[in-house]
Amino acid sequence: MLPAAHRLRRAGDFQRAVRRGQRRTSSTVVVHHLGAHHGGTALVGFAVGRSVGQAVVRNRVRRRLRHVMKEHLDALVPGLTVVRATSKAAFVPTPVLAADLADCLRRLEALRS
Repeated sequence: MLPAAHRLRRAGDFQRAVRRGQRRTSSTVVVHHLGAHHGGTALVGFAVGRSVGQAVVRNRVRRRLRHVMKEHLDALVPGLTVVRATSKAAFVPTPVLAADLADCLRRLEALRS
């Protein structure tokens, strides 16, 4: 689990990040990032839709994404980040998922150097 201080929970925050934030895509994830919201902390949320698979598969993908994102929490720029899984996310190994997520975050400039 992500620490409570870094969890994105409110539907309005999800919508704001997806609608107003910048987006970068890879074959397994789509990352939306809206920088510098009022709180000054990095908040992260995950969206894994039904196209990924049944509930067991979706939850497994969500757990893998949370685990991978934990490694980047300290380097994240303050703001709202939403990670959406594509249907291919269920079929790739975790290192590929990690590389795709890191690449998207780098291209969004959402990581401190």
